[in-house]
Amino acid sequence: MGAMSKHTSPKAIVDALEALYAEAVSALSEALNRFLHDGTPPDGEARAGGAFCYPQIRLVYDPDGPPPPISRAFGKMSEAGVYVTTVTRPEFFRAYLIEQLTPLLRDYDVDVYVERSKSEIPYAYVWDPSQAAGLEEIAPAELVRWFPSPKLTQIGDEIADGELFEPFDERPLALFDAQRVDFSLKRLQHYTGTPVEHFQHYVLFTNYHRYVDAFCDWALTQLGGHTRYESLSVPGGLEIAKPEVDSRAAIEASPWRRFQMPAYHLRAKDGAGITLVNIGVGPSNAKTITDHLAVLRPQVWLMVGHCGGLRHSQQIGDYVLAHAYLREDHVLDSVLPPEIPVPPIAEVQVALAAAAAAVTGEQGDALKKRLRTGTVVTTDDRNWELRFTASARRFNKSRAVAIDMESATIAANGFRLRVPYGTLLCVSDKPLHGEIKLPGAANRFYERAISEHIRIGIETLERLSVDGGASLHSRKLRAFDEPPFR
Repeated sequence: MGAMSKHTSPKAIVDALEALYAEAVSALSEALNRFLHDGTPPDGEARAGGAFCYPQIRLVYDPDGPPPPISRAFGKMSEAGVYVTTVTRPEFFRAYLIEQLTPLLRDYDVDVYVERSKSEIPYAYVWDPSQAAGLEEIAPAELVRWFPSPKLTQIGDEIADGELFEPFDERPLALFDAQRVDFSLKRLQHYTGTPVEHFQHYVLFTNYHRYVDAFCDWALTQLGGHTRYESLSVPGGLEIAKPEVDSRAAIEASPWRRFQMPAYHLRAKDGAGITLVNIGVGPSNAKTITDHLAVLRPQVWLMVGHCGGLRHSQQIGDYVLAHAYLREDHVLDSVLPPEIPVPPIAEVQVALAAAAAAVTGEQGDALKKRLRTGTVVTTDDRNWELRFTASARRFNKSRAVAIDMESATIAANGFRLRVPYGTLLCVSDKPLHGEIKLPGAANRFYERAISEHIRIGIETLERLSVDGGASLHSRKLRAFDEPPFR
């Protein structure tokens, strides 16, 4: 593994991680260039010595007595042991790493070391086409013969999913190791069409592109120096800092259609802005994007989309604030069985309700007529109406007030991956009561409801960001053997 260095400050730890990571990336990049230009394979002895390996943090906690009774949601040691995690791109995760390390070094008697790990960086994660143009012409099998490559046996969510480790093994310091993080960083860029550096800590998901239009319209009004927002980044490489007459047309002309789940980032200092992702329809996309976004450790994510209203008293354009979910999406059943409850996050619920009141201008009984709190059904069958008899009976038993195809997946994966979550839906049709969504009615609904709905989502995130997300980190998301890092 190479010599380890001991450090006593979070900054020094991250500096050491950056140095080791840069050294490994440089060695790997140079080896790739040599192989491309003259066919020289990498030095086997250097590789065996860890030249291409990720750096890692080793934290040793060996107290004289029991750990102090600290009740916060992260930066907490539950018991003595050796805690280890590999780290990728420490310069990108610098603020996060310092945030996690600071309370551990302050409140616990720990020794922290930085060292080379035994986990090699796959070549695809450092390959810069501008530096190694032509590498794609070499057969993958030939590259894999000489260079480390992504191996599915080394990428997984065993830590997040609570796979138990042997009592005397090293313990995980973080939910995700370097290989898992790198895998997701590449996938995020592929699915969303935007650099991972542009993702913000406060995330909105939607299932209709008209929400994107409304978000971009509002975002452009926030730029120009009079708010905390600095720029709007959209798929395809377009970033707008100072809006002009043709800015809206430029956004629409950007190649967002090339990407499965295009993302739009209203950027602020230190990532405190808002990211909107159009995840499309269905629980599979909802799971895919949240699996990958989780490695960025966002402060919160919210679903703001359309739903079918299931109660006679609801009107088209009313809102549903989910406080429970009937999970019939099935995509997470093997890792988070549906009988495990997904609790509402109180701080998110309060912020959503307050934002709805502020944006609509309605209070008390007037707001209650438009905002219904209750159970949301999430199904993986868009044509559930064709099984009406069976569906209606189950909905009745659950006391559900709305149905969609994404919300429970996003909430359940937030619970599973320790990201605070929430849902505010807008009723677009009432299938149980003869108000089925038709083209003309849909257009009128969109015109009236979309802008207000997205503004409620934005207002919610702005309220939650006032304290930097500190109030969001609920202990109800912690497992009893939770890694120290958030």
